[in-house]
Amino acid sequence: MKTLIYPALALAALLTGCTRAPQLTRSGLDPKNFEAVYRGDSTALYVLHGSSDMEVCITNFGGRIVSITLPDRDGVDRDVVLGFDSVQAYFPENHTQDFGAAIGRYANRIAHGRFVLDGDTVVLPQNNFGHCLHGGTDMGTLGWQYRVYKAVQPNDSTLVLSIDDADGNNGFPGRVAATVKYTLMPCGALDIDYTATTDRPTVVNMTNHSYFNLSGNPAGDILDHMLTINASGYTPVDSTFMTTGEIAPVAGTPFDFSSAKSIGRDIAAEDTQLRYAMGYDHNWVLDNDTPDSVPAALLYSPATGIELAVYTTEPGIQVYTGNFLDGTVEGKRGIAYPQRAAVCLETQKYPDSPNKPEWPSAVLRPGETYHSKCRFDFSVR
Repeated sequence: MKTLIYPALALAALLTGCTRAPQLTRSGLDPKNFEAVYRGDSTALYVLHGSSDMEVCITNFGGRIVSITLPDRDGVDRDVVLGFDSVQAYFPENHTQDFGAAIGRYANRIAHGRFVLDGDTVVLPQNNFGHCLHGGTDMGTLGWQYRVYKAVQPNDSTLVLSIDDADGNNGFPGRVAATVKYTLMPCGALDIDYTATTDRPTVVNMTNHSYFNLSGNPAGDILDHMLTINASGYTPVDSTFMTTGEIAPVAGTPFDFSSAKSIGRDIAAEDTQLRYAMGYDHNWVLDNDTPDSVPAALLYSPATGIELAVYTTEPGIQVYTGNFLDGTVEGKRGIAYPQRAAVCLETQKYPDSPNKPEWPSAVLRPGETYHSKCRFDFSVR
């Protein structure tokens, strides 16, 4: 990708001897709309630039990616993630959407809001079909996607967010100190590095919950997007979206994305799993022996030529096709997001791992460091 130069920014540098951010971001966001105070903590918008022709905007409210902008095959700028034009729209009093969020303490579901750790039963909020989803968000003790992270931006391409989660918050044991480091790489990749430590045994499972539409037109859907998943198995769910404990083969099912196919090809197939979720909302078990060199998933928009390769050190990826969007949520640029306006690619431990000891463990103990990496690598073809 070529490097983009803002003419107004270059002129300002010549006249004043210093640089300053343009009034609006390249994606059209006004940083002033992200300056607020939520429960005593200040929010802001942080803009990442790299040597690639790409811009990423992030707010420290929920550690959310607000926009990712890059040119398509014709050189037209496309913002490829869903979100809002102001930080207030992300507040749970206004919307309870997870657009772009850094999820914690435990991404995805824990059955019946409880698990046993070292002989003690941990009880969590039940906020989704009787289960604990994404840390058990409620208006009393909020999940991390509705908390304000502390932010440090050491350079134009890096943002480090941190959060201190108290012992017992939402029922989880142990005080946890966690960081999310976003780095916009010169090659056009957004690297996300998660770390966490604890003072008592607990569980940690972090992810990013961006909603991707690589056409840059979220008034439409992503059914034409071509998806490949490096997985030969997935974890089926029951009617409450809870994993059954089975790892089922994808071969011969609508869940087989081992070679590229459109998301829409089988999404309406006669299949109990698709009926439960109204589409795809499942965890794929990754064939992930070489996470740095083999993508966990590839997503491609034929309309724009934009391709996203997802790399991860995690064993699973939750694919959610926006089945519960219904046109009632108005996002950036006043666009109402219809059903399947985007797809989420959430790298993480398997859902309900704390209750399934045969699966990769999410347990974190004092003296250990939780470390997870995800890379969103964008290109155009």
